[in-house]
Amino acid sequence: MTRRALLAIVGFVGAAALLWWSLFVALPRWFREDPVPPVTSAAPAAAAAQRKITATLFFISEDGMSLVPVQREVNFAEPAVEQARQIVEAQIAPPGPPLGTAIPAATKLRAIFLSDRGDLFVDLTADVTARHTGGALDELFTVYAIVNSLTVTLPAIARVQILVDGKEVDTLAGHVDLRNPLSKNLTWVKADNPS
Repeated sequence: MTRRALLAIVGFVGAAALLWWSLFVALPRWFREDPVPPVTSAAPAAAAAQRKITATLFFISEDGMSLVPVQREVNFAEPAVEQARQIVEAQIAPPGPPLGTAIPAATKLRAIFLSDRGDLFVDLTADVTARHTGGALDELFTVYAIVNSLTVTLPAIARVQILVDGKEVDTLAGHVDLRNPLSKNLTWVKADNPS
């Protein structure tokens, strides 16, 4: 092959590459419209994530002799069982001084279920029994802090049964019968609220 033929082939390949680039890369860029940014639903999702409800939680009074109702903002959630989850998690969290928590330290919510009859089953970790201080009054406070926070805040919840590690238990510390779901009971609630 002569040098002239070789230069002609290289020129032809170069011209073909230039033509391909012009047709498939440069021209589409020149005629392309500016892309419209996609409409996202981030704003409504962010607003829904920030939506709150006011829940009535129950903590131990400063003198340790009653439960005190406290209004707290908790995240809004649907359906009712998910809203109940938000309330229980807020109830488990420490309230801060001068009030005390009725829930033993390290207790976590494992699961939550709502029956067709409006009975809510709250499944807690074994810390609720293993770390419980004992005593009839403390056990009443633990049980009714959970039961009352749910039944007062969510009228759809008729009764609450506390489970431990996925199982029914007779009591948490030997005093309050937990074999059946419990209704709201405000007997140990102090009327005046410090917060």
